Amino acid sequence: LAAATGLGALNAQAAKATSSDAPAHKVSMLGSKFTFNLPKGFVANTLPASPSGASGTMYTNETTKTVVIAAENNLPKDVTVKDNDGAFLDGTAADFEAAQRKALPDFNKLSEKSLTQKASGLGLRQVDSTATQGGGMTLNTTLIAGSGTHMALVQVISRASDKSGHDALVKTILSEK
Repeated sequence: LAAATGLGALNAQAAKATSSDAPAHKVSMLGSKFTFNLPKGFVANTLPASPSGASGTMYTNETTKTVVIAAENNLPKDVTVKDNDGAFLDGTAADFEAAQRKALPDFNKLSEKSLTQKASGLGLRQVDSTATQGGGMTLNTTLIAGSGTHMALVQVISRASDKSGHDALVKTILSEK
């Protein structure tokens, strides 16, 4: 599972947005159980598929210097999880945190929350942290979910100086449609 969450360790400067006029994006994950809309200004860049089968998209906003990574992966063969599987979410969040500590020397976990989407019943783990990425200190919020034979990871990476913008974007992603 750590390999699946490794997509979240991508460098915040890996892609450059080319247009501040980019349209809003509707993102749908886990068979539409987890959907959200990104505001205008984000440019989508498909991430290369990983050997483990993970796929995703990196959305970058050059104006706000914000990155949102939305990735899905197949779970290992013979692993199936419920939509709100506490043991799976706890273990995956712990694996993600360990991978981040290894990849980012100054990784600092600020908080971890358990959330449930009301409409779908989908359970999420939210891990908030800080770390130096792309040459500066960043705020990071990572959302982890699983359903059936798939898991999803959404990571929001913002400049540390933009806490209000970061918090507003996370709130938008978590608001149910």
